[in-house]
This record gives sequence, structure tokens and C-alpha cells, in this order.
Amino acid sequence: MARNTVSRSLHDLGLSAWFGGTLANAVALNPAAAQADGTHAAGAVANTGWNRWTPVNAAAIALHVAGSVGQLAGNRGRIANQAGVGSMVLGKTALTAAALGATAYSRALGKKVTQQTDVPVRSGTEPAATTPTKVANAQRQLAALQWVIPALTGALVVVSSFAGEQQRASEVQKGLVGRLVRS
Repeated sequence: MARNTVSRSLHDLGLSAWFGGTLANAVALNPAAAQADGTHAAGAVANTGWNRWTPVNAAAIALHVAGSVGQLAGNRGRIANQAGVGSMVLGKTALTAAALGATAYSRALGKKVTQQTDVPVRSGTEPAATTPTKVANAQRQLAALQWVIPALTGALVVVSSFAGEQQRASEVQKGLVGRLVRS
């Protein structure tokens, strides 16, 4: 079996940044914006932070996807022949699609918020009483999505750990034997 160090590194580094960055924004940036001087400044702080993170997040996701494609190519024999690997790949692909969808939707909502740079808000995801309705609605949805994306990408970290365990020699042997016995 050939080494897949480059694709595994791209996969892991991209996923780590995607998970960690979105979690940090939910835990730190969005609430910290509430500490800005006034409701107008809170919106500007949150918008600036998210606008700075967006290209980094996009690059992280691109690295992760490129690494994932490399991992699929490098492990195609195991996917086809080792019992349990194919179903893990399908589950991981579904989680990845869900995380990508949630991230894309979050970005679309974020654009609604950042289009109006001087909007009064309480924090990055909490509208003020005077926040325009369009922005307030987007913020309410972002308040939930800020936790959904780290939950999905965190689940991907767990499934990736499981996938790594499936590559242990003892697991490969059991999986290949299991596939032969069921055939």
C-alpha cells in the first residue's frame, strides 16, 4: 500500500482549520463583538472578523476536499475490498456534504449581515431591538449555524479517526477476511 502523506495532510490540516476556526468564531468572535463600544460598533467588529476569516475558511475547505479526493484515490482498493470501509466512506461523504451545505448557507446569511456595515446589533449573532428585520433574521439563523458547523466538522474528525483505525493491519486483515466470508 502506497503512502498518502500529502493527501492525508491536506485532508487533516484543512479539516482542522475548518473545525477550529468556526468553533473559535462561535465561542469567541461573535460574543466578543458584544463588548464593542455600542451596538453599531458590535456589528462592525463581527463583520470585520467574519470577512477576514472567510477566505481562510474557504482555503481550508479546499485543502480538505482536495485531500479527501486524494484519500479516496489512494484507498480505492480498501474501499472496494475491506468490509466496513465503503460504508464509512459513504457516511463521511454525507457528513462532508452536510458541513459544506451548512457552511455555504451560513456564508449566504453572513453576506446579508455584512452588506450593511453599520447595523446595530448586540453581538455577532444577536440582533438589537433596532436591527433591520432582514439582518435580524439572518443573525438568528446564524446563531444556530455557528454551532452546527463545528458539530458537523467535529463529527468528521471523529469519523476520520475511525477511518485511520480501519487502516491498522489487524483491521485490514479482518475486513478482507470478512468480505471474503460474506461473498
